[in-house]
Amino acid sequence: MQIAAGVLIICVMLYMLVKRYETRMVLFGAGLLLACVAGNPAGALAEFSKSMKQSNIFEVIIASMGFAAVIKSTECDKHLIAVFIKILKKMGPFLIVGVSLATTIVNISIPSAAGTSAAVGVIFIPLLISAGVPAPIAAASILAGLYGGNLNPGHVHPTIVAELAKSTSMTFVSTVAVPLIASVVASSSVLMLTSMWIKRQQKQNASTEKLYENEPGNLENFKLNYLYAIMPLFPLIILFIGNTQMLPALKMEVSHAMIIGGIITLLITRSNPQNVTKVFFKGMGDSFGEIFGLIVTANIFVAGLQALGLIKFLINYMTTSPAIAKAAAILGPLGMAIISGSGEAASIAFNKAVSVHASQFGMDVMHMGSLAVLSGGIGRSMSPVAGCVIICAGIAKVNPLDVIKYNSLAMIAALCVAMALLML
Repeated sequence: MQIAAGVLIICVMLYMLVKRYETRMVLFGAGLLLACVAGNPAGALAEFSKSMKQSNIFEVIIASMGFAAVIKSTECDKHLIAVFIKILKKMGPFLIVGVSLATTIVNISIPSAAGTSAAVGVIFIPLLISAGVPAPIAAASILAGLYGGNLNPGHVHPTIVAELAKSTSMTFVSTVAVPLIASVVASSSVLMLTSMWIKRQQKQNASTEKLYENEPGNLENFKLNYLYAIMPLFPLIILFIGNTQMLPALKMEVSHAMIIGGIITLLITRSNPQNVTKVFFKGMGDSFGEIFGLIVTANIFVAGLQALGLIKFLINYMTTSPAIAKAAAILGPLGMAIISGSGEAASIAFNKAVSVHASQFGMDVMHMGSLAVLSGGIGRSMSPVAGCVIICAGIAKVNPLDVIKYNSLAMIAALCVAMALLML
């Protein structure tokens, strides 16, 4: 009876996520109700207290988001995008692949999928359309690169998976780097071939071709500063050099690299120190409410599942076959992300509940967690209710469902490539 009530609560939770109710409210409410059904409401509150003490995760995430706020405030992100415009215009038929990879790189420094969509979409989507790429494909090209934030060691997923695996976020990045980049190339290549097929099947509407004809010039006359363009990637460069032992003296904590990056950005851009300091700490505060708040509420939801015995039931079922566990790591976060529009909520909940027990399924936490993370990110790019999909479709002036229609095959190709490389 309790299990049936728990399943009903989860179904209602998914329905509310589809209807775009506040994610943290839904996760918190579902977790508390599950705990109440299990007869242990205090368990959910105890998990809240426990989650607030996750100092390692807390430090990394808020420092990274503080640095991202500084980059946006100093407009260094615009300089990075301007560099890509110069490169992309020379890519010919591979323009779509180039845009997706450029989006991936920008997403590393702006880990928010919606934020990256808004930042690069207004530039890259018009650029693609003016080059003759159908509008839905242009929007989908941005979505194909919107899980590059997982290459940022300060992002939420590397931090959480590393914590579960008792490893470092740089180990997560090194594990997921090749599968992630290969999957982006795979999905964008499918989009490129789809674009060619569409153009062969029917002539592009002339008015649509010229709709954005002059808009890509927004940054053409932009006074590009290459030093500014490096700043969004500066902490990642430090971490890469230090952690690969190229220069051991630069090996440091992720949060320290983000703070140093903020200071260097302040000096290079000659910004007002007071303003930059305010922006940095505001970014930290916003990340606590938005990102860390999501982690806390996801933990409460998982605590409710545990109290009711649903996780134990799931693990017992999955341990009957490693193949079932691997399928769950792929389809679980993917399905939840498509339904809810949130790759973060899907991956965090799955990893906290299941990936931590990966050894029981014949897998290691790092690889199972990585697979779940990529699955969630790919699923979000296939969701018609995801904020990033709505933003890209709006810029391209098309229906989100039209984007998903063409994007789904490409993202499935991405998932297959990521799955093959992570399961080898």
